Amino acid sequence: MSCFTAAATVLLTVLGAAPVGAADTWQKVGADARSGVSGLAFASRTEDGTGVHALVVHDNKRTGQQRLSRITYKEGTKPAVTPLTWDGPEPVDLEAIEAVPGTPGRYVALASRGIVYHLSVSGGTATVVDYAPLPAIGEGDDFESFALVASPNGKQAALWADRGAGADRPATLYAAPLTFASWGQPLFGDVTRRTYRAPYPTDSGTRHISDITVSASGRVLVSSAADAGDDGPFDSAVTDAGRVKVTTTGRLRLTLTETPKLLGTYPGYKIEALECVPDSQEALTGTDDENLGGYVRTVEVCGP
Repeated sequence: MSCFTAAATVLLTVLGAAPVGAADTWQKVGADARSGVSGLAFASRTEDGTGVHALVVHDNKRTGQQRLSRITYKEGTKPAVTPLTWDGPEPVDLEAIEAVPGTPGRYVALASRGIVYHLSVSGGTATVVDYAPLPAIGEGDDFESFALVASPNGKQAALWADRGAGADRPATLYAAPLTFASWGQPLFGDVTRRTYRAPYPTDSGTRHISDITVSASGRVLVSSAADAGDDGPFDSAVTDAGRVKVTTTGRLRLTLTETPKLLGTYPGYKIEALECVPDSQEALTGTDDENLGGYVRTVEVCGP
C-alpha cells in the first residue's frame, strides 16, 4: 500500500511525536480466523485528531461472512472494530485494500485469485462500483498484496504480487498504469514483471510478498511471512525491495534491488498488511494469525 495515498494511522506530528499505538506493542483487533487483518487502508482521522478510522479486509470465503470492517485506532485504548455492509457481488478471500489517491471514499480491494473490486464507502456500507480481473495472471498465482502510487499530477499505477511459496516459487511482482472508466471499471496498462525472493523468513512455505507499500521517496517495501498452520507458529519480516516511480506522463519505472535490505523481523505474527504513514517513518502493520486472530502495530521502516 502506498504512502502517496492517505495511510492507516495518524501522523506523528499530530500526536506530538507519539504514534497512534505504542510502536512496540501489538494491539488485538480480531479474536479468530474470521476476523484477522488481511489488508488495511486509511479511512479518516478521528474528530479529536488523536487516532484514525481504517478499513480492514477479512479473507473469508463463505456467503454471508464478514468481508470488511472499520477499526478506530487510538493510542492507549483498545481498538474498536465495526463491521461494514458489503453491497454488491460478494468476493471470495479478500487479501488487500487500498485508498484511491485523490478520490475520497473510493477504494480498491483485491481477492486472492486476482479480482479487483472498485468500492465506494459511505457510512456503514461499501458499495461495489465495478470489478475486473487483474491483467497477466500467471499459472498458480495467489495474490495477497496491492498498492497504488501516483505522480504529482495524478497519474496512477498499481503494484501487486503473487506471494510465492518457499525456495521453489519466488514471488512475482507486477506493476501497471491504472485508470478508471467513467462507469468505474479498473483499467490496467502494460504490465511490468519482476521476481522477488525474501531474505527472511526462509521456511519451506514462506510467502515472499504478503503485502506491499511505497514510501514517500518511492521505496518499495514488502512484508514476508511464514505460516506453519492455523495455530502457528508464524514469522514475518519487512524488507526494502527496490524503487518505483510514476512520471507525469504516466510512465512506470520499477527496479528491484539484487540484495533486499531487511528492516525488521516479527516472530510470532503473520503480517499481511503494511502501509507507510505520510510525512513520517512509521508504517501500520496488520496480521492475520488464523485461529489466534488479528493484531495491528506501528513499525519504523518508512524513512528516506
